[in-house]
Amino acid sequence: MGGSSAIITAALRALMEFYQLEITPEIQAKLILETETRELNVSAGPQDRVIQVYEGLVYMDFQRELMETRGYGQYARMNIGLLPNVYMAFRTSLSEGTEVFHNNVRGRWNAGETAVVEAMNTWASYAEQGRMALLRGDVARLGELVNANFDLRATVYQISEGNLEMIRRSRDVGATSNFAGSGGAIVGTFEDEAMFQRLVQSLGEVGVKVLKPRVAA
Repeated sequence: MGGSSAIITAALRALMEFYQLEITPEIQAKLILETETRELNVSAGPQDRVIQVYEGLVYMDFQRELMETRGYGQYARMNIGLLPNVYMAFRTSLSEGTEVFHNNVRGRWNAGETAVVEAMNTWASYAEQGRMALLRGDVARLGELVNANFDLRATVYQISEGNLEMIRRSRDVGATSNFAGSGGAIVGTFEDEAMFQRLVQSLGEVGVKVLKPRVAA
């Protein structure tokens, strides 16, 4: 759902094709991020840029040592067949720039605020646990991690009532839910078609559209 990063990714691809350049995916993502942070003054991280470049299902490891020494993490494509049933839900009335949602978290991280530092470390562990759950086919554990990811986020960020309502409604019908970005959209897992239809009905009552994303390899 990334806006500015998606535009820059497309522009970079067009320039690469026009000038017949070959740039490795990890460097592409790094260039896109630096364009946003240095030229557009957008407070952002590498995740959106990595997935837009690699596409599909990607495991990302942002070890601090890697990021500080070479400017990018360790990225590995995964088989999209490992994914369980996934939905995305969004309402345009809640969308906002990533700089609004993330406006002070980087500063809090740089200042060593304990809650932010511990949350970042925990999220990293969730990513590794999620990768292992996918490889094992453990859908239940993956769902627990999806929910835990948002629950931890809610202790660090200020979440608007409209966004919280989407999370609550999706969980009320049994689905898992987490943000799909900076706000206005959520993503999660669901068990079957009956649960998906309950999602559509409940979220539709508050003007939220629900879809099943098609993930390309």
